[in-house]
Amino acid sequence: MGPRTDPSALRWLVGAELGRYRREALLTLTELSTRTGIGKPKLGHMETGRYQQFPEDIATVLRACGADQPAIDRLTALAGRSDAKTWWAPWAAVLPDWFKTYVGLEGLADGAFVFESMVIPGLLQTEEYAQALTLGTGFVRPDHAERFVSFRQTRARRLTDDDPLTLHAVIGEAALRLRVNGDETRRAQLRHLATMSELPNVTVQVLRPEDGPHAATPLGKFVLLDFAQVRPIAYTEVLDGATYVQDPDSVRTYSFVADNLRQVALSPAESRALIRELAGAA
Repeated sequence: MGPRTDPSALRWLVGAELGRYRREALLTLTELSTRTGIGKPKLGHMETGRYQQFPEDIATVLRACGADQPAIDRLTALAGRSDAKTWWAPWAAVLPDWFKTYVGLEGLADGAFVFESMVIPGLLQTEEYAQALTLGTGFVRPDHAERFVSFRQTRARRLTDDDPLTLHAVIGEAALRLRVNGDETRRAQLRHLATMSELPNVTVQVLRPEDGPHAATPLGKFVLLDFAQVRPIAYTEVLDGATYVQDPDSVRTYSFVADNLRQVALSPAESRALIRELAGAA
């Protein structure tokens, strides 16, 4: 299994691109409606992914915005992809609504950069660590915890699929030292993290306090998702929701922060050595 299709996430991605092209053409929805003959409410729903985006409508909108034929072909082909069932559907009852969009987008992505300062990123967690963290944070209801952990483990297989996700994770040293369900759980998690960092598609760097200030200091956790057919997006979490950053200039700012973190953090080899050292001392 490679990238996992989610029809709602596909519509979201296509809609985000349509909105970008319209804004780059300096058109309002009213002006675009006049040019295309497509009603303004329908255009709005197309941009938010709430409306079925038919290839002919997508092509009409993109031509009105001055897009070239490769861009039209790319987006109409993306909109044509669909599965009978969303890959995370078996766990729909245990996932917060705001998180469903993210996991759908992650399943479609080709690459991801993740910065986590306090916990190990979800894609790199062991089952025991994930279960203890889920129960300890109250992220989901206690009676849903086991099902949520099952979802996390299935999600993590994206790193070892036939067409795996390319992941670059920068993790704060505090996450490596966080006590989660006792020493053995932490030790096993660190061993797993070191093993995963050896995969050709996974890069792990550790950011220590002594490495000095960095550009992510005011941000906390964030993710950059890269796609083969659309432009990248950034994602950040708040207490009970998420923010998706689509504006190209803002996404470039997050990319700058990611580059800064790569430079400031320990190298992948040094990071793996530190993780193994902490695993032995746990």
